[in-house]
Amino acid sequence: MSIDHRKALDSLRALLKAHAPDALLRRLSPKHHERLAKIPSGSEITADAVAARWVVLDKPDSRKELLDAHTAGYAAVYARNIENFVGTVKVPVGVAGPLRVNGSHAQGDYYVPLATTEAALVASYSRGAQLITEVGGCVAITTNESVSRAPGFAFSRLAEAGTFVAWVLEHIDDIRKVAESTTRHGKLRDLRVNLEGNHVYLVLEYSTGDASGQNIVTIATQAVCEYLVRECPTKAEYQFVEANHSGDKKPSSQSFLTGRGRSVVAEVVIPEAMVQAKLHTPSSLIEQYWKMSAVGAMLSGTMGVQGHYANCLAAIYLACGQDVACVAESATGITRLESTKEGLYASVTLPSLIVGTVGGGTGLPSQRASLDILGLAGVGNANAFAEVCAAIALAGEISIAGALAAGHFTSAHQRLARAPAASGGGSTGA
Repeated sequence: MSIDHRKALDSLRALLKAHAPDALLRRLSPKHHERLAKIPSGSEITADAVAARWVVLDKPDSRKELLDAHTAGYAAVYARNIENFVGTVKVPVGVAGPLRVNGSHAQGDYYVPLATTEAALVASYSRGAQLITEVGGCVAITTNESVSRAPGFAFSRLAEAGTFVAWVLEHIDDIRKVAESTTRHGKLRDLRVNLEGNHVYLVLEYSTGDASGQNIVTIATQAVCEYLVRECPTKAEYQFVEANHSGDKKPSSQSFLTGRGRSVVAEVVIPEAMVQAKLHTPSSLIEQYWKMSAVGAMLSGTMGVQGHYANCLAAIYLACGQDVACVAESATGITRLESTKEGLYASVTLPSLIVGTVGGGTGLPSQRASLDILGLAGVGNANAFAEVCAAIALAGEISIAGALAAGHFTSAHQRLARAPAASGGGSTGA
C-alpha cells in the first residue's frame, strides 16, 4: 500500500501534534501489565457456561440485550455454529417482492427476506422486484456448480515436483474415491494442477449437493492430502490443505472466470413505457449511466462491472443462514443494461455464489424461518436459492441504475435514512 507523501506528512504531523515523540513511542511499545481475564472458552452452551462468560464481561445492560429470554431458551441450538456464546444480535429483516423468477430451478413468485441496518435498501430491491414481476418475471439459469479447495505441496527441486504431478495425474480415479469416501453429497468433479517452481498447487473442484460445501470440500481434501502423503513415492517436504489458490472468501480472477459455488445468469426485458412510468427515466439514459459506470469500474480496478451486488447478497445471506464472509467472493460479476427497441434489457452474471439450503446456519431458527418464507428450506433447493439470489441482484441493479439516471438516488436516501418517520413506499435508493 503506497501513500501520497502529502497525506503521509499530514498524518505524521497530526500524530506529533497529539503526542510528543517520546510519548508516542511509549504508546506504541509492547505492554506487560496485567491483562483482562480470559473468556471461558469452548462451544459448550449451558446456563452455567454462558453465565461464566458474562461474569467476565461484567456488562449487565449488554447481557439484557444479547441474552434475552427468547435467545436463552433457544441457546442450545447454536452449539454447532459458535464458540464462546454469549447471545444473539437482532438485525432488522425486511421483505422485498414479490419477485417472479422463471428459472431452470426457481419457479414462481418469491418474497425475499433481507437482513440489514441500511435504510432504503429493502425499498429499492422491492421496487426492482415488483417491476420484474409486472413484466412476467426474469429468466435465471444455473450454469455451473462446484466448490474448490486447493492444497499446496513443497519439494526441494522442480524435478521432484514434476514427478509428483505425474503420479497424481495417473491416480486421479483413486484420488476421487478417497475424496468421495468422506461425504454422501460431495463429488470430485475436476482436478487442476498449477506447477510453480518447486511448489505444486492442486485445485480440486467438488459438487456439494444442497450444502454451500466449504466444510465438505475441506474434509474431503484433507483425506486426499493424507492419501498422497501415504501413497505417493515422491514425498513433499511439507504441505497444506489450503494454499490460498481456491479463491475462498476473496475476489479472484480465477473464480470470476471459472466460477466457484453456483454460477447463475439472469435477465429481463422491461418495455419502454414501463421503464419511464416506474423508473421515471428513459432506458437510453440508463444505458448511458451503465456505460459510464463500466468505465468508472475499470478506472478503479473493480473485479467485474456491477453496481452493488454486496448489498442484497449480504442481506439475504445473513437472513438465510449463509456464510456472510463469502460475500467477498460472491459479490463479483457483470451487470449489463442496454436500451433496445423493446425497452430496457438488463442482465446479471454472478459466477461465484457460495450458497446452500442445508447445513451451516440454515437450520437455525430465524434463518430457517427466512428460508421458509422463500419456500426453499432443506434438500433439493440450493440451485433455486442461488437463482433467487441472482434475481434479487438483478432487481437491485435495475433500481439503483434507474435512481441514478433519474437523479433520485440522493433524495431517496435522505427521505428514508434521515426522516424521523419515513414511509416505506416507492424508494429509488440503494
